[in-house]
Amino acid sequence: MSKPRKPKGRPVSGWLILDKPVDFGSTEAVSKIKWLFKAQKAGHAGTLDPLASGMLPIALGDATKTVPYVMDGRKIYEFAVTWGEERTTDDLEGEVTQVSAKRPSQEDIRALLPKYLGVINQVPPQFSAIKIAGERAYDLAREGETVEIPSREVEIFRMTLLACPDADTTHFEVECGKGTYVRALARDFGRELGCYGHISGLRRSFVAPFAEETMIPLAELVELEKIEDLDERLAALDALMIDTSEALSALPHLAVTDDQAHRLKMGNPILIRGRDAPVAESEAYATARGKLIAIGEIGEGEFRPKRVFV
Repeated sequence: MSKPRKPKGRPVSGWLILDKPVDFGSTEAVSKIKWLFKAQKAGHAGTLDPLASGMLPIALGDATKTVPYVMDGRKIYEFAVTWGEERTTDDLEGEVTQVSAKRPSQEDIRALLPKYLGVINQVPPQFSAIKIAGERAYDLAREGETVEIPSREVEIFRMTLLACPDADTTHFEVECGKGTYVRALARDFGRELGCYGHISGLRRSFVAPFAEETMIPLAELVELEKIEDLDERLAALDALMIDTSEALSALPHLAVTDDQAHRLKMGNPILIRGRDAPVAESEAYATARGKLIAIGEIGEGEFRPKRVFV
């Protein structure tokens, strides 16, 4: 029997919160970070379009197991809408499909925004990653097909009009839940205001639970490539990572002893005692000496691991 192949790269784990530049794809960014860190595996928590900049949380190693918890988090975007044109992609890249000479007033825009608060129904853009009969909508759109994409519920927590630098452009900030397409907001604003519109600038400044100040510009990471000593370079990169457990800050937390940590790593449950111990939780995480050990459930006086971290 042949021996299993040893994974290439370092078993480094943690989160790198990238400030992604414009004209750089999310998959391209993950590949770049994986190569820089010499990591065995990497993934991102929420695609950013190439035309968008800002926060792209990238998980390395075991942190990839916590990606779903970040995907579900709230997000904040700053975006600019240019009025007068609707485009196939709902942003600057697409072909113009509708035009209008009308421009909305600030009063009209402000009156519209309350309609977009709370749980709303939204039809994703034709150029989106939504699957239609097993195929991505953007693949079908590139082939010239126009498909019916069903609407879905998304949640908008806050919508703010930031500025109107000229009659053609309005700047907004939105705080929203998982699955919200900001490009679709621009499209729908334009249709309701009777003037059409598309995204002409988009930046993501927040993905829960990571704060804006944790972002690292790509240029800063690339600058570290100049360090000739590999060990020194990797140490400088590792210092920029955030601990894997930060992705789970919305879950109940349990601090365990070294002995308990050993049991959890073996896949065994542990007893939890104490007046303040949680009674029942469908999901919680356990740490020992500040390091993530497991994600599991609490019930009947036990913490039962469902996902263990090396």
